[in-house]
Amino acid sequence: MGLLGAWMQDGATHFALRAPLARAVWLCLFDADDAETRLPMVREGDDWRITLPGDHAGARYGYRADGDWAPDQGRWFDAAKLLVDPYAVELDRRFEQAPALAQHGVDTAAIVPRAIVPGALPLVEPAPPMFTRGGLIYEVNVRGFTLLHPDVPEPIRGTVAALAHPSVIAHLRRLHVSAVQLLPIVAWLDERHLPPLGLRNAWGYNPVAMMALDPGLCPGGVAELREAVAALHGAGIGVLLDLVFNHTGESDIYGGVLSLRGLDNAAYAHAADGSLINDTGCGNTLDFAQGAVRALTVAALRHFVAHCGVDGFRFDLAPVLARGGQYGPGFDPAAPIFAEIAADPFLADRVMIAEPWDIGPGGYQLGHFPPHWLEWNDVFRDDVRRFWQGAAGFGALATRLAGSADIFGEQACRSVNFLAAHDGFTLADTVAYEQRHNHANGENNRDGHHANHSWNCGVEGPSDDPQVMAARARDVRALLGCLFASTGTIMLTAGDEFGRTQRGNNNAYCQDSPIGWVDWAGRDLVLEGHVAGLSAWRAGIMAAHPGAFAQFPRAGVWQQMSGAPLGPGDWGNPDLPGLRYLSQDAERPLGFVVDRLARRAGPG
Repeated sequence: MGLLGAWMQDGATHFALRAPLARAVWLCLFDADDAETRLPMVREGDDWRITLPGDHAGARYGYRADGDWAPDQGRWFDAAKLLVDPYAVELDRRFEQAPALAQHGVDTAAIVPRAIVPGALPLVEPAPPMFTRGGLIYEVNVRGFTLLHPDVPEPIRGTVAALAHPSVIAHLRRLHVSAVQLLPIVAWLDERHLPPLGLRNAWGYNPVAMMALDPGLCPGGVAELREAVAALHGAGIGVLLDLVFNHTGESDIYGGVLSLRGLDNAAYAHAADGSLINDTGCGNTLDFAQGAVRALTVAALRHFVAHCGVDGFRFDLAPVLARGGQYGPGFDPAAPIFAEIAADPFLADRVMIAEPWDIGPGGYQLGHFPPHWLEWNDVFRDDVRRFWQGAAGFGALATRLAGSADIFGEQACRSVNFLAAHDGFTLADTVAYEQRHNHANGENNRDGHHANHSWNCGVEGPSDDPQVMAARARDVRALLGCLFASTGTIMLTAGDEFGRTQRGNNNAYCQDSPIGWVDWAGRDLVLEGHVAGLSAWRAGIMAAHPGAFAQFPRAGVWQQMSGAPLGPGDWGNPDLPGLRYLSQDAERPLGFVVDRLARRAGPG
């Protein structure tokens, strides 16, 4: 397989794509009036190619492919469908959901984005990732985080450019953020059921083009992302991208034909009877047994490193990367994609973070990714919540605070510890809602997790009762103390440092609304100051003792709050009022206390 996509070389513009079962493929060029010109492409093995004389940078283009229309046989060719280049890096508009996308023979040129031929993309000067294991990752929904920020100029609110604004960077620096982790910023398609409900996808976990930046979030394209990364790097803050390579927005058999489905449907995993495998819950699953799928993935990662300078990636539903084909339906820790990433000169030193679960066979793989990968640790979240909920003892808490060696072994700690993430209750809602309240999502409150290990301190939802609010404040501080004192890399979701609420919605993926936007005007400044203090303490320890939180601690002394030793039965004693840890490690000279009666945890 040769070079794919659109590029300039030797005074000409080259176009190439993979469509092994097509009978004919056309390059479709669109002029300033949106008139379409179709040019036949030439087959070269599984690829189709065409070269145009001259520099066509900035030209808008798409493809059409003809062949069999036999969805039950995995062939979805329809020359009426305008198709987006899987290797596109910029688009002229956002994706739009419409019935025509799934109707055979109905032309879609009026609604499908055109790719833009890139000009010469400058390479970012290589540099080691600006990220330190054990530091603080700050998870950011770009639009929701900046849309209501009063100091960000209105024209750039809700965009990647807003992340480079001095007021945003000042906030990140106050929190000693090691790296921001951006929810998907590549172009996505709303799920079919959302437009009739008047809703839209607010998170972006439904991509169509894997490296084309969403024109709404990043209207300045590659240059805008590159400049934002440079500004954050200038402040000592790394940038991680949350990317989705497990499925595409073309959905199930009732979904549209927009890109891969109309060119190379073999990229999707199929069962023996030809039906689509749905290990993602999104209607389809990309097949990483296919070399073409792995090549597209590696090309996307290389693009964001080489041309934008990002420091690493978080992989959504990452077990999909290691499933399929010759290594069967389960998870293979030696799957080819891991070696291909590790061998790539642009990617070998980047930060790689797995979300280690999906709904496929062997779908929960926490602790089983390659040794140099980090992994989201939902066991930390659940055990710490359960402890302060009163449903777990000190034994589970101590194991999580010490880096979860029961999961990751005795190697360098690979845990990403978190209390809340984009998916689920916010930190403030964890102590204010015992039940989910997702009615605004239009699914009769059936969506989202029902087991959240959350509580309400006596009143469900908003409260003016001083005692309730004081109890919630204590619980939030206790949870945060555990997070910032824990061994491992830690993650905080934007706004949780000052009491962000989603009104009990624990599945706000479709809330591009005040429910999902960060309320800067309503910040709890006292809590924000407390978090800044915790982060300053942790950053100070890391500066004085590099690697302090990235390595499992050597044996220390666990005691009761009174100083009495802990007996074997004390670890599970729900009536034990508290415990403290005294470090015996000169390279990690820190301890902490957990006072269950005072609802307090943190450095001690």
